[in-house]
Amino acid sequence: MDDVLQRAPLFAALEDEDAAELRASMTEVGLERGDSLFHEGDPGDRLYVVIEGKIKLHRSSNDGRENMLAVLGPGEMFGELSLFDPGPRTATATALTDVRLLGLGHSDLQPWLTGRPKVAAALLRAIARRLRRTNESLGDLVFSDVPGRVAKALLDLSRRFGVPADEGIHVAHDLTQEELAQLVGASRETVNKALADFASRGWLRLEARAVVLMDVERLSRRSR
Repeated sequence: MDDVLQRAPLFAALEDEDAAELRASMTEVGLERGDSLFHEGDPGDRLYVVIEGKIKLHRSSNDGRENMLAVLGPGEMFGELSLFDPGPRTATATALTDVRLLGLGHSDLQPWLTGRPKVAAALLRAIARRLRRTNESLGDLVFSDVPGRVAKALLDLSRRFGVPADEGIHVAHDLTQEELAQLVGASRETVNKALADFASRGWLRLEARAVVLMDVERLSRRSR
């Protein structure tokens, strides 16, 4: 667990002794696959660090359509906006797998922010990176076609969850076809067509809630 926590921006700025003290003030939360941690519009005053498993952040429209904002895994953090501006949650957090999290409330973090500027700076950098990714995603929706967005999403998932395999990089993303479509902002049919095309070219092999990337170079070129 310590190795996972050290990858989280909140802990990366701390010495070991301070990190242990902060860890002691956090609460562990367990979710089963399909459970929601919180819903869009719920009051928010707590951030979370993923210790084990994967969780998705998503939003729903009035007509029931869903858009997935992010897939997060071990060492990644979410909910930090609520610590600087407590208010309604802007997304729903749902477990893609069985998940273990550590939560930290607004009142517990305040002394760390005021007494250790490095912690505040680390959290602001994390928020800035998320804003940068959001801007990039908006640009992709305007300027990239669906196959390009699919290729880019698979490469991003491979960087965070991929492991070397005999044929390439095995990526257990734990997403259904519908969820992968929500992640790239397209219909399931269009995404499936792009995946089938990549597979026919020998760039990847599809598996249940996973994919093996066999030609990362060509996928990278297609993602641009």
